Amino acid sequence: MGFVEEPVYAQLARIGKAVSSPVRLRLLDLLDQHELSVEQLAEEAGVGLKNTSAQLQHLRAAHLITARKDGNRVLYRLADPDVSVFLGHLQDFAAGRLADLRDAVADLLGEPGEWQPVTAEELRGRLEDVVVVDVRSPAAYAEWHIPGAISIPGSKIVDRIDELPKGRDIVAYCSGPYCVASPKAVRQLRDHGRRARTLAGGATRWRRSGQPVEA
Repeated sequence: MGFVEEPVYAQLARIGKAVSSPVRLRLLDLLDQHELSVEQLAEEAGVGLKNTSAQLQHLRAAHLITARKDGNRVLYRLADPDVSVFLGHLQDFAAGRLADLRDAVADLLGEPGEWQPVTAEELRGRLEDVVVVDVRSPAAYAEWHIPGAISIPGSKIVDRIDELPKGRDIVAYCSGPYCVASPKAVRQLRDHGRRARTLAGGATRWRRSGQPVEA
């Protein structure tokens, strides 16, 4: 007797289908950081506008994202914090199961041992002792950031190196777990004699784990 698809499994499969596309996963990763229009998402993801719009409809159908009107624009965001938690579990589970994913992340960011990443929980307990540098865009920093963080976009690290003390530990962070800006910043800081590390998972992991933020 062949398998008869039951409604329960059919509904569960809707979530699996929604996150089965690399493009949709990238869009969710971007929306985990802040609200964005379809045009902004297309630009940041490097995907065509028509394709981005189609992928967003798949995510809305699975209730993973929602949207609101802002004048003539439509802004998209994650449906609720549970979606962010789900994405975190998916990323961690996949990293634990897939050696190819671990290799791909190492190729993108470098080996974790090189940057000695600080966990969100560890940094929370050291906010008074370290200099925290937000290397995201000024707009992302203005929307929200780690308490006490200094905004120095990654492209300005070398130009503003004198603002950062040599005698204190520095933790640099960017947007999410696959963002290349903070490892690059740490390399530049170390080249100029600063003690620097990255924040594991970036700003996304910080907020996802329930740590405080400032706006």
